[in-house]
Amino acid sequence: MSPELQIIVTFAVFLLLLTCGMAVPFAIAVPAALYLLMQGGLHPDLKIDWHEKMLRGIKERFPQVHLHCYSASEIIAIAEYSGLSIRDTILRLRDAGLDSIPGGGAEVLDDEVRYKIARLKCLTDDWLNVHRAAHQIGMRTTATMMFGVGEKPENLVNHFQRLYELQEETGGFTAFIPWSFQPQHTALGGRGWDEATAVDYLKVLAISRLYLSNFLNVQSSWVTQGLKVCQMGLRFGGNDVGSVMLEENVVRAAGVTNCTTEEELRRIIRDAGFRPAQRDTLYRQYFLN
Repeated sequence: MSPELQIIVTFAVFLLLLTCGMAVPFAIAVPAALYLLMQGGLHPDLKIDWHEKMLRGIKERFPQVHLHCYSASEIIAIAEYSGLSIRDTILRLRDAGLDSIPGGGAEVLDDEVRYKIARLKCLTDDWLNVHRAAHQIGMRTTATMMFGVGEKPENLVNHFQRLYELQEETGGFTAFIPWSFQPQHTALGGRGWDEATAVDYLKVLAISRLYLSNFLNVQSSWVTQGLKVCQMGLRFGGNDVGSVMLEENVVRAAGVTNCTTEEELRRIIRDAGFRPAQRDTLYRQYFLN
């Protein structure tokens, strides 16, 4: 369990913060936060020096906040725009304050699916190479899966196998986090796919625990699935329930508005027959309670 507080803030807020030299835009929220998950898209005018300045600005003002930032697609784009290798890009971002990399943008790691739903995102090998490069310099990352986009079972098996192989090679993933596609207000929402059910989610969670035997942690999501399914997920292979959030803008934009508190997360863990434990972004346990 992670009752640590998470905040996702748009690039516009950070640009205002850094260009004006002000901490005001999120000074109210951040002092209570332990980590920040930030992904902002691809902008050809924002090269490596802009991102270094942003990361350093955040760390100078909030040194206690763990920066868990940038999807593989973003890192590839920053490297391309800046004329750098993937490795050198990650090294420079790390030196500027980046602590770890999220698994966002993995969707389904099978190019048959990616060509259909995410043609402009990086391909499977590209995503894996970014995470491999991060692991090789000692940076930890997470792995994700977004299913329910018309994929076939064999596509999901390919996803699991590629993650398993990279984890065997590097051991750099801290956790696997699956969730189902949330179709509302999205460009892909009108394609007529059968929406993934809670049963589908629990099946994927259970299979991931069995298949990804070299991953220590599998997260059951309350953000996309709600608290009850999240609680059931703890009996289907999950050993983590994510974070309490101060602000979340991605899933909310797709029409999902689940919310919770630290106390509620502790309760559902206890009611499922387990003992809650606080951890940080790198899954180092703080204490049992």
